[in-house]
Amino acid sequence: MYAVRKLAAFTKPYLLWVLLAPVLMLLEVAMDLLQPRMMERIIDQGIAQGSMPIVLQTGLLMLGLAIVGAFGGMANGVFAVKAVQGFGADLRAALFRQVQALSFGNLDELETGQLITRLTNDVTQVQNALYTLLRILIRAPLLLVGSLIMAVITSPQLTFIPLILIPLLLAAVIWIIARATPMYTGVQQRLDALNEVMQENLAGARVVKAFVRAQHERDRFGATNDDLVDQTVRVARMTAVTMPMMMLVMNLGVAAVLWYGGIRITEGQMQVGQIVAFINYLMITLFSLLMVSMLVIQIARAQASATRIQEVLDSRPLIRNKPNALTTFTPQGRVAFEHVTFGYGSEDGHNGNGNGHGPAAASLLPDGGEMAHAVLKDVSFVAEPGATVALVGTTGSGKSSLVHLIPRFYDVNAGRVTIDGVDVRDVDEQELRRRIGVALQETVLFSGTIRDNIRYGRPDATDEEVIAAAKMAQAHDFVLSFPDGYDTMVGQRGVNLSGGQKQRLAVARALLIQPSVLILDDSTSSVDMETEALIQEALKEFMAGRTSFVIAQRISSVLHADKILVLDDGQLVAEGTHAELLKSSPIYREICESQLGSGDKAHG
Repeated sequence: MYAVRKLAAFTKPYLLWVLLAPVLMLLEVAMDLLQPRMMERIIDQGIAQGSMPIVLQTGLLMLGLAIVGAFGGMANGVFAVKAVQGFGADLRAALFRQVQALSFGNLDELETGQLITRLTNDVTQVQNALYTLLRILIRAPLLLVGSLIMAVITSPQLTFIPLILIPLLLAAVIWIIARATPMYTGVQQRLDALNEVMQENLAGARVVKAFVRAQHERDRFGATNDDLVDQTVRVARMTAVTMPMMMLVMNLGVAAVLWYGGIRITEGQMQVGQIVAFINYLMITLFSLLMVSMLVIQIARAQASATRIQEVLDSRPLIRNKPNALTTFTPQGRVAFEHVTFGYGSEDGHNGNGNGHGPAAASLLPDGGEMAHAVLKDVSFVAEPGATVALVGTTGSGKSSLVHLIPRFYDVNAGRVTIDGVDVRDVDEQELRRRIGVALQETVLFSGTIRDNIRYGRPDATDEEVIAAAKMAQAHDFVLSFPDGYDTMVGQRGVNLSGGQKQRLAVARALLIQPSVLILDDSTSSVDMETEALIQEALKEFMAGRTSFVIAQRISSVLHADKILVLDDGQLVAEGTHAELLKSSPIYREICESQLGSGDKAHG
């Protein structure tokens, strides 16, 4: 119940509604409990004695009590909805803020499908439980206790019947709840899996069609969907026993009352009105017990969802600012790696569980601790202000991992990364990233106009600055080719743009923030060589005095870099200019010859 107690804090802004709802429910319960006594009076004092005034007066009184009770019930519903919807909105907002605050390593562990389920279905389950609580938590126990008391007052001779039936029902309900509670966790986990399959399929719809794998995807979705159905049916089958069992017990109770009460009536010890009232109270008692059981089942399901929600809320960003972190930082751009070792899923918990890079051998940290999946091992180099540094190497050699350490998407496990001699861990996270422009390997555009996407990192940028950045990224001409120009709406995930167009917009977005350090992580791979050459030419003047890191699959893109770093299996095996590396690095020479041939072209 830890998670439920923690989430209860989100009801504080709506405490007035939370308190008013049960109070109004008290009014409805009181009116409901008086109705059977009114029926008893009509039967025994009105109908039995032929007194129509008593029948009319008591009937009108019952109508008045019903109206008052209906008002209490409706008002309870209104306030319950206000509290529940506000609670749900605040909880979703808190979850979204938490996800935004998490580091890359956290997001590696919490998969997108799971996060979507927790932000939607799990929050809905908790909302439903809260609504049920506000509607039933007061009503059911009060009806249970109140109807028992009224039943005793009405006919003490028949009290033994509910006292026999209630313990039997409670034992059965407790058994059902104990079996069903862990099964609800399984339902939510299978819903996670279904969302993940659906998300992958929708995101990769073109790949599915291109490789004619629609049937495979239908089978995969069908298997996951069937698994969810099977688990849901198992839970439903378990809980479905509750209602028929309650009805059976209720009917047995009514039969017992009629049999035993009928004997007492014939003996002159009881009246018909008493029997009718007692049967009503018995039904109220058993129905309230049913409501309590449904409430507990609802809470059990919500508990599973609350635990999953709290897991996200309890997650702490792996990248956090130091208490005395620098909040003002204007670097010149000297970037240094000093004996940097880094791995995903390290045992000290500083990083995630991998992000798709190729596996690397386990490595030992300087303090002797073991690191899993080391992708960078004892890397040291210096990039002077204004220099263009290119990174080359085979897939999985650690190029993207290296540049991700500069804006501190991940923290190093050993060594340090500095900018102008300042450890990046000593700088406020947001302040650091404001000084670093990044065009990531995977281009991500957001719903909105092209203009909004370019100035995503600088919402206050002028139109002239947006156009200037677009021109440097060679995006201006194709943007103007659209009827709406910079006001053209970008479709979901940039579906109405080509891969090269999306990459150029991402480069323009990185340039617009006027960074001290620019990182282009294979961000022109979908751009033709002529356009890429134009981008490089435009960047020469812009990057004067700024440091840039370029990852490119085409060697022709990095021939004129001031420094080229050659990575192999997470190690820096060579560095220098193109001409220097051709003489000193067999790996670099092999890469050049594989792309440019072995003639003069490869030798610059």
